[in-house]
Parts: sequence; structure tokens; C-alpha cells
Amino acid sequence: MDKLKKVLSGQDTEDRGGLAEIIETPSLSWGTRIKGFAACFALGIIFSLMGTFMLWVPRRGLVLFAAFYTLGNIASLGSTIFLMGPMKQLKRMFEPTRLIATIVMLLCLVLTLCSAFWWHNKGLALLFCILQSLALTWYSLSYIPYAREAVKKCFNVCLA
Repeated sequence: MDKLKKVLSGQDTEDRGGLAEIIETPSLSWGTRIKGFAACFALGIIFSLMGTFMLWVPRRGLVLFAAFYTLGNIASLGSTIFLMGPMKQLKRMFEPTRLIATIVMLLCLVLTLCSAFWWHNKGLALLFCILQSLALTWYSLSYIPYAREAVKKCFNVCLA
């Protein structure tokens, strides 16, 4: 557990300057960070569920679904900032192993909102919500060792 705390709080790295250490190290205690993570993640789940329920609202349902579902994914993604701090989260998001997943995920978040509010295209909004979910899943799997490889092998076996 101590190793996990050190990795998530950024204390496992060496050779950092004073300013880099201040910027990258979260100032909240471990317990507060866990509570913030849980609250933000729970809020993300609630928003996503609200979006799902809004899908059946007449006329405006898909727009509300896209908005709440996207807010839920943003809150869920933002919850990890509590665990490792904003700068370390941004650095990890744009590491070479996560770069494509991060770009696709952020692009789908924006395109979902654009298709729902400006283009008023329900089909595109639904498509981007699905892509958003898949991209967020693929991004999340990058934090679990060998998870992406396991998923690829499962799909290869299922499709073969």
C-alpha cells in the first residue's frame, strides 16, 4: 500500500528540482485525496446515469443524454487528478502509450457536445457517445499492466 501511495503521489521519482516538486506533488493528504477521488468519480457515475435516463425525454432527450454523459465522463476522468495531482495526470495522459487514446477521447468529448448542441445531429451524438466510451475504456486500460494485450487477445480469439 505504501508503494501505491508513493507511485500515485509522485514520491517514487528522483532527481526533481524544487519547483518541479512543488508543482507536481499534490498538497492534499492521502485520505482527502481518496475522498475527493471517490466523490468526483461518484458524481461522474451519477451524471452518466442521469444522461441515460434523459435519453427517454421527448424531443430533447438525446441532447440531454449527450451533455450529461459527457459531463459524467469528464468528472470520472477528472477524479484521477485527486490521486496524482493535475500536472502528473496531464503528463501521464500524453505519454506515448496513451497519446492516441487521449486524443481520441478528448476529440470525442468535444464532438459529442458539438453534434448535440450546434449541429443538432442525434445520430452523430450517439455515435460519438459510443466512441467516447470506447476511448475512455481503452485509455483506462493503459494504466493496468498487460490489460490492453489481454483485451486484444480476447478479441482475436473471439473473431478468429
